[in-house]
Amino acid sequence: MPNPGARGFNELVSLAPAEDQVVAPKVRSRGITRRQALAAAAATGVGVGVVRLLGGSMQQIAAPRPASATNWVSPLKSESARVMQLLRRTSFGYTQAQIESSLADGFGKTLDRLIETKPAAPPAPASAYAPGGRFPVAQLQQWWIDHMLTTPTPFAERMTLFWHGHFTSDYRKVADETFTYWQNLTWRRMAMTDLGSMLMEVTTDPAMLRYLDLATSTGQSPNENYSRELMELFTMGAGNYTEDDVRESAKALAGWQEPQPDSYSTVVVDKANNVTRRLPVYSGQKNGVFNARRAYKGTITYLGKSGALDTQGVLDRILAQPATAQLIASKVVIHFVTARPSASYVKNLADTFRHSKYDMKTLMRAVFTSPEFSADANYRSLVKSPTEFMVHAARAMGISSVSKLIAGSGSGMGQSLFDPPDVNGWPNNESWISSNTVVERVNFATAALTQVKTPLPLATDAVHQHLDGVLSPQTASLFNQAADDRARWFIALASPEFQLK
Repeated sequence: MPNPGARGFNELVSLAPAEDQVVAPKVRSRGITRRQALAAAAATGVGVGVVRLLGGSMQQIAAPRPASATNWVSPLKSESARVMQLLRRTSFGYTQAQIESSLADGFGKTLDRLIETKPAAPPAPASAYAPGGRFPVAQLQQWWIDHMLTTPTPFAERMTLFWHGHFTSDYRKVADETFTYWQNLTWRRMAMTDLGSMLMEVTTDPAMLRYLDLATSTGQSPNENYSRELMELFTMGAGNYTEDDVRESAKALAGWQEPQPDSYSTVVVDKANNVTRRLPVYSGQKNGVFNARRAYKGTITYLGKSGALDTQGVLDRILAQPATAQLIASKVVIHFVTARPSASYVKNLADTFRHSKYDMKTLMRAVFTSPEFSADANYRSLVKSPTEFMVHAARAMGISSVSKLIAGSGSGMGQSLFDPPDVNGWPNNESWISSNTVVERVNFATAALTQVKTPLPLATDAVHQHLDGVLSPQTASLFNQAADDRARWFIALASPEFQLK
């Protein structure tokens, strides 16, 4: 029964398969510590048992299961549900105004707008061109999150994050936040162009030149790091090239250097000991420069062909391989449709992508209009990354001044922007969920709610606009027993349903 103190809130009914309606699914009691449960319960006004129940349920979503085993019914036969799923997967969630506008437009018009609208450029951070790129990475993280929260083109930010995790580099090895900032601008600008143009930008990107050591590579002493990752992780995938191809393309790619600065500035780097350094200063974004004197001079045998070969030639040979379209199409599908796509589905998309001369708009349109995207089996089949989860929560509650909280909370959930764990980038889907990260997600929901000083949107908005009105029996029961809207918002944000997209 609903709590009698919950005035104006109609009792929710679970949209679950009939066989799941009587008994709520069993959950593991572990997965959130007593201290964290007490803290969350006290901050949000819900019981400790509720927090533990939600924490245990959230951990269950890490176990893959067929659609028939889920304890809710897909609503995707409704166009409004398809629109909301499209926005969840492309836009870090949505505000009330955005969902109302998209529902009025319908699926097709909304998709056209997402794909065809030019990315809104973020304002430059004040420290972007500090000498030597020496400024805290936290400033850069908050700058990007602020833009995610306020941008009129959120799909551009979702694609920027996608490429950030694909063409991986991290601020630690790059050791120049200006270069890291430039890379973010590049991924946004190039995200929906074509793969060939993007690969040239990746290869000559100053942060990438440092991260994978191409800037140190010469024809006489070629470095193989970028050559290998270009093929294995960025384009063709393991098994589609040989070690000889790695060595030969390293020769062909040699000769790139970091861009020359516009000036230098003497900066105090250790005040206590009055230590200064002369650091480079840039007035605007630049790509790497090619030094022909450092290049390899000779014949290259690469991917079955021999002759003189430069950087463009290497990229052209990669694009000629069917495996390249296959890898990109597969990765896009796993991020936007289903964690376990069929081989035939990926092949069809890859063929479309390759025939379009690797046009990203063509690929993304094919993905979102495919029957698989709106299939019942793929409803709530993806787990939100930490960034998606936190930004969606903030947008749903209508708060925009939480970039510091989001930036600081990401590492505990496994995703710190500009700092992926290795060259493979971040994991995906159920890999985001563990006993530790569940605690951090609950903690974030608690902390975000404490920062809301104005009245929250109606809790019915949380249910119908962000959970499609589709709840498990357990979540519906918790909503109906909650004392007030703040408690209901906590249940919504910490629910298994909100972790999925």
